[in-house]
Amino acid sequence: MKYWIWPLGCQMNKSDAERIEKILKSLGYKKTDDDKLADLIVVVACSVRQSAIDRVYGKFRWWAKRQKKGELIAILTGCVLDHDIQKFKPKFDLIIDLQEINKIPKFLEQTDIKFPKNYLKIDPDYISKYQAYVPISTGCNNYCTYCAVPYTRGREKSRPSKDIIAEVKNLIKKGYKEITLLGENVNSYGLDKKTEIDFPTLLEKIAKLTESGNPYSRPWIRFTSPHPKDFSDELIEVIAKYPNVCNQINLPVQSGSNAVLKKMNRPYTVAQYKNLYKKIRQEIPDVSISTDVIVGFPGETKKQFEDTAKLFKELKFNMAFTAQFSVRPGTAASQLKDNVSQLEKKRREKQLTSILMKTALDHNKKLVGTIQKILVEKYSKDHWLGRTEGMVTVRFKAPKNRRLAGRFIDIKITKAESFSLAGRI
Repeated sequence: MKYWIWPLGCQMNKSDAERIEKILKSLGYKKTDDDKLADLIVVVACSVRQSAIDRVYGKFRWWAKRQKKGELIAILTGCVLDHDIQKFKPKFDLIIDLQEINKIPKFLEQTDIKFPKNYLKIDPDYISKYQAYVPISTGCNNYCTYCAVPYTRGREKSRPSKDIIAEVKNLIKKGYKEITLLGENVNSYGLDKKTEIDFPTLLEKIAKLTESGNPYSRPWIRFTSPHPKDFSDELIEVIAKYPNVCNQINLPVQSGSNAVLKKMNRPYTVAQYKNLYKKIRQEIPDVSISTDVIVGFPGETKKQFEDTAKLFKELKFNMAFTAQFSVRPGTAASQLKDNVSQLEKKRREKQLTSILMKTALDHNKKLVGTIQKILVEKYSKDHWLGRTEGMVTVRFKAPKNRRLAGRFIDIKITKAESFSLAGRI
């Protein structure tokens, strides 16, 4: 029996998929990279954006035929709103909450293998041999009005720090080169448990595990995604202090308008965000800062959008992930009138991308002529691809048979583009 897992959305869903991989392999299933060859399909879906849900519907044009013939079992889990679950019920053989993936063996009539009730205690089967995601919490307490996460994953629950540290130690022992700590609000870790340490302390403990030795063998430590309201001075100090904690931060702003931020239930002002941004730039040398932003939020005027464009020009982000607002049923924003046209949302997204291309290019030009340590990821067409500590993709020439994937190497940067670099060994 062959299985195919399809994780959609963020890194958390990809990490969850690795725990499902462990279950299925323990049951004797063999992995396939082709859903057309699979006897069992597991979709780790994402209701955060409609586009991800639409992709699942598209797949059923093929899957439904095989289901009717008894050739395919389809399971749905992940970050899924009740609204989407109701629509998917006729299509999937099993819809199961992530918290209950330990019940998959029973559904598949294999009850002799037991897994922990707490799904985060299931040892993952990591997809990569050198990059790993380590969830430190799940769920969220913020209830941003546009976001589905509190309704799909529930309230924030911090994983025991001893379990996190044990997992990281195991990854270091196995020679992993990049470890990313995950949470919907990663820097509020521990606040839900009086007996637990806070995020800066956890990050420092992990950094100390890997601070000694050859810098080309010790792993990079990353984390995502933090909330500006919980980004403390102590966290900035830890990032600045330890060279193995990457000088790369995703700091979601979502809007450059105070009025829109208030409607989004984002509890900070533009001025507070800018002060934090500038403090990070000042305290952490060569830091790369990316952001998330939503365009076309209900009621967003052209003037309010221009405030966001102005913020982009002023702060000069290294990278930004722009999303056009889409209604998520059941969220507070779904009660607001979605009165910005799709055409206008596209125009606003295009305008921000245009600004970003200029600021990102300016940042990347500063790297031309420098030697950058990169983590090589794969060979594509006629060149290798890797990423800098600041998460910029670098392409370079080298023989395909050199087996560079998963290694740190030095590259001299020879050319800069807005979203990538080129160089040579």
